[in-house]
Amino acid sequence: MSPSGKLAIQPAPVAYFSMEVGLESAMPTYSGGLGVLAGDTLRAAADLGINMVGMTLLYRKGYFQQRLDNDGNQSENPVEWSPRDYLEPLPQRTIIEIENRHVQLRPWLYVIRGITDHEVPVYFLDSDLPDNDPRDQTLTDYLYGGDMRYRLCQEAVLGLGGISMLRALGHNDIQTYHMNEGHSSLLVLALLEEQTQRRSLRAVTQEDMEAIRRKCVFTTHTPVPAGHDKFPKELVQQVLGPDRKQGLESAGCFLDNTLNMTNLALISSHYINGVSMRHEKISRDMFPDYPINSITNGVHAVTWASDAFASLYDRYIPEWRRDNLYLRYAISIPKEEIQSAHIEAKKALFEVIEKRTGKTLDVDKMTLGFARRATAYKRADLLFSDLARLRSIAKESGLLQVIYSGKAHPRDESGKALIRSIFKYIASLKHAIQLVYLQDYNMELGKYICAGVDLWLNTPQKPYEASGTSGMKAALNGVPSLSVLDGWWVEGHIEGITGWSIGEEWEDASDSIKEAASLYEKLEKVIVPMYYERPLDYAKVMRSAIAVNGFYYNAERMVFQYLANAYSQ
Repeated sequence: MSPSGKLAIQPAPVAYFSMEVGLESAMPTYSGGLGVLAGDTLRAAADLGINMVGMTLLYRKGYFQQRLDNDGNQSENPVEWSPRDYLEPLPQRTIIEIENRHVQLRPWLYVIRGITDHEVPVYFLDSDLPDNDPRDQTLTDYLYGGDMRYRLCQEAVLGLGGISMLRALGHNDIQTYHMNEGHSSLLVLALLEEQTQRRSLRAVTQEDMEAIRRKCVFTTHTPVPAGHDKFPKELVQQVLGPDRKQGLESAGCFLDNTLNMTNLALISSHYINGVSMRHEKISRDMFPDYPINSITNGVHAVTWASDAFASLYDRYIPEWRRDNLYLRYAISIPKEEIQSAHIEAKKALFEVIEKRTGKTLDVDKMTLGFARRATAYKRADLLFSDLARLRSIAKESGLLQVIYSGKAHPRDESGKALIRSIFKYIASLKHAIQLVYLQDYNMELGKYICAGVDLWLNTPQKPYEASGTSGMKAALNGVPSLSVLDGWWVEGHIEGITGWSIGEEWEDASDSIKEAASLYEKLEKVIVPMYYERPLDYAKVMRSAIAVNGFYYNAERMVFQYLANAYSQ
């Protein structure tokens, strides 16, 4: 790096496409980890001075606003927000064709300014224009909303419209197109149209495809085949038209008369990566014909460090903002200072909880945190597998508090049932354990929870956690994890140093009975006694979580790896 903190050697310009991007908590342009990761990636690129632009959709009605009744029943409402409060409307317009109709798009601009004042523009595409057909005006209303047709139309807006808008905005020098998950892979079709401008798409050659591959990078986040977007050939022809459908066929993009968006990205990219060491292996097993690498996710340290810990780092390791690797030196921070900063973050969380719910939590009690998307494989209820054992731990080993939060997708009935089950446990355990479920989880609340709890609980069913980033945010704030060995924790876990594992082996499939037993055993025999009886030993684990996990699992390191392995090829 140069003395200014910017990269001494610039990569060719990069366009980063993502169906969701989380930049502000109140901007509902993200649903969860994928969008927050995208925002962190773009922030790190700005800090590092990388020549990058972001492309996504606006979502005028957001993902949804979650409301939970007293029994935990979830209801969803559109999010009311004004794009003009956060974004600058730009005058450029572009037109794409969907279902044989012209759809006009306009961009809104958000500028990320890095620590060196380098700027990364992020463009939010909007179809709500009066010249559009009423059906098309709503295409950028809801994130992950609507039916299969709506989703394919949205992906056409992102992929086809995104490339067209880049040209309208004057970004004609892009050399690398980074697809963050398969939602954006129709950009390949737009690039093919540019590549074959004097010939029909029906005559796509292998030379054409190779030219596209040299420009494209693909990051897959989904560890199961069912999680990848697929559209039947008839719908593809309806939405994109017969010529584009034929072009995709000529390029070998259909499998069993289905357009698999992941497959489209795979065959069109020169660099493909999963998001953890474990996920690389799983992805290679799913897609054995492709050379899949891995770059483990990271979080934007300056964004996710709580005020208390950012202040602590500023005092002891002031270089950390410019170079996150300096977080390794957190190992020299006195344990008492770690404790003090954590208590400050814990009090800040409890103040938020009291304002939201009226409930008062005890800052002296050990507090567990579990905040993430409410879906079956996350197993939010594993902690309650044996209520008698849990009551015994709370009574004999030390008092416990547990904070839950997370949204279920509107069509995920099993996720909604999971939330209702947590509410039942809240009622049945009220005399033994203080349990709180915070509604309408977002980035702001996530930051408070990750920093303010004493232990981060993570219980996914293996191997469905591709990476996970919440535990990384917790570690950045000195909060160790108690987690199943899946995703990033396979790499980040050092028993008793950075946290604790649920189960002992990461290669084995999940066994809920054995994993629940391991969870209880470590809480009862190791973690809770250490917290209450040897607080300085617990603070030592907290400090190691920062120095070992926080210094490595950050977006700055992640983007450096993309630069070295993907963008510079």
